[in-house]
Formats: sequence, C-alpha cells, structure tokens
Amino acid sequence: MTAKRPFRKFNPQQKKIEELEKNSPRFKRIYDEYESMSDELYFHENSHNSTIPDDFIDALKTQTEYLEDEIGDWILNNSKSESEAK
Repeated sequence: MTAKRPFRKFNPQQKKIEELEKNSPRFKRIYDEYESMSDELYFHENSHNSTIPDDFIDALKTQTEYLEDEIGDWILNNSKSESEAK
C-alpha cells in the first residue's frame, strides 16, 4: 500500500494543488485525507485476500467521492479567483 499509483485523478492540477496546500492548511488536510483514503480504497479493491466487508468499501468510496468533489470545488474556485485577478 505504500507504493504510489501512477494515475491520480488530480495529477493534471498538481501545481494548483501544491499552491492551495501552501496557502490553506484546511485544503492540505482535506487533500491528505483524500490521498490516504484513495490509497486504502485502491488497496482493498485490488487485494484478492481482503476480508473487508462490502459495506466498508462502499463507505470508503462514498467518502472518497465526497472529498473529490470538495477538492474539485477548491480547484475551480481558485481558478476563478486567479482569472478575476487578471
């Protein structure tokens, strides 16, 4: 579970994410939680000997999707702010 997966949903926005992490401790906490949960979900979905109940995996999916939406909103709002400042 420690190996980083090559594909991440937010890889194309990595520069914006790094900027938001520097400027907002709240965003950094949310993004760190997202990465942790995403890694855990990936591990459980791809582990052939996992004894984790489906309900738990469904809850992980739901929480990960919620965090993805929140991160997407942060990125979108940050992009709008940059555009308005120009």
